[in-house]
Amino acid sequence: MTEATSATPAPDALAGVLADAPFVRLVATDDGDALAATGLLARALRAAGTPFQARVDPDPVPDDVDGGVAVTVGVDRGRHAIPGTGRPASTAAFAVARALGVEPDPVVALAGVVAAGSIPGADGSGDALEAAERADRVERRPGVALPVAGEGDPDAAAASTGADTDPSRAEALAASTLVSTRYSGDPAAARDALAPLGLPAGLDADDRRRFASLVAVDAADGDGAGDRAASSAERVLRPYATDGPFETVGGYADVLDALAREAPGTGIALALATDPDESLRTAALDAWRRHGLAAHSALEAATIGRYDGCVVARVDAAAVDAEPSVLPTVARLVRDFRSPEPVAVAVDESVGRLAAAGTGGRRAVGDAATGGGHTGDDAATEPVGLGNACRTAAGEVGANGWGTVVRGAIAVDDSDGDGLTRALAALREAI
Repeated sequence: MTEATSATPAPDALAGVLADAPFVRLVATDDGDALAATGLLARALRAAGTPFQARVDPDPVPDDVDGGVAVTVGVDRGRHAIPGTGRPASTAAFAVARALGVEPDPVVALAGVVAAGSIPGADGSGDALEAAERADRVERRPGVALPVAGEGDPDAAAASTGADTDPSRAEALAASTLVSTRYSGDPAAARDALAPLGLPAGLDADDRRRFASLVAVDAADGDGAGDRAASSAERVLRPYATDGPFETVGGYADVLDALAREAPGTGIALALATDPDESLRTAALDAWRRHGLAAHSALEAATIGRYDGCVVARVDAAAVDAEPSVLPTVARLVRDFRSPEPVAVAVDESVGRLAAAGTGGRRAVGDAATGGGHTGDDAATEPVGLGNACRTAAGEVGANGWGTVVRGAIAVDDSDGDGLTRALAALREAI
């Protein structure tokens, strides 16, 4: 089954289907945007008194529901879907919830927008931003989009109180997957980088500007930084502070994206909670920190090579105590901060897995798969559907492939030793 690229269905149409449904099953892709969208829909269904079930799946298939409705979120499959093509799934879910007569949480919607690679107010999220600003729930300010304020030394605090504490500022910066710098994945190095700034526990506007300047320069000028590094780092700068469970909208997005892959059960619980308790918030932050540090460590140890149309990072996740779940995050980091090509691929031969991330995937129409270069003229380009490309490549080697228009993955039974190599070669041809 392939992913479609049709426009997002009208909110009123899907809302009408959901309003009459005796039961709804929501199946989301494993990314922060789809997770946020699922949370918005589930909360609206709960407010309407409609029973529902929600889960995350890397390759969602709408299961049959006797007498009910199945909705896929993040990919266009089945009769009812919020595909996330054209605009983030979370903006469409926000509109559907409103059409159901519910006022959805605009902060969750905006977090989904950032997780989708956009910014609040863009790509159809103007209504959510307006609602958040009207309710005084967000405020744009200088600084860096982290999920915590990062005040104090958590090790010292835990020793003195015996309680769980938020990550320190240095830990949060090292774990953030919204940016890649020389100290990403290394809290001690991040602490050393921050030390000359002399930042106090509570930051004023000038402190936040100095903090942001350090991160912006380090992201754009770091070793191996690609042409997109500076623009990609903009998502982490001048964040929207929020009254939600995390310090900033961007930090919330980062947590959701990590949870979708690292701890989807916790992610669903967080997305559904209107007021997460401290234990849930702590579990979410722990999973986010673990995922972010592991992804950066895997990238730091990776061997990176450039090919026509893509950059490949060869990773050994187990060597840095990481799980294969970090591969999509590694691919995104390479795409945003290391790759001059429109597609980045993270490959882990030890587990027979690869993940690919694209820019929205534009390649010149008529370019041969083996050459021809690329063009910046959008009028002469067409999308590269990475999900379809991964399915095609996987089919050629007897593997499993899945994904969306902008990202994909392949899992290979590599008992013969070269299945993943052949899958990667087939994927390079397909893109």
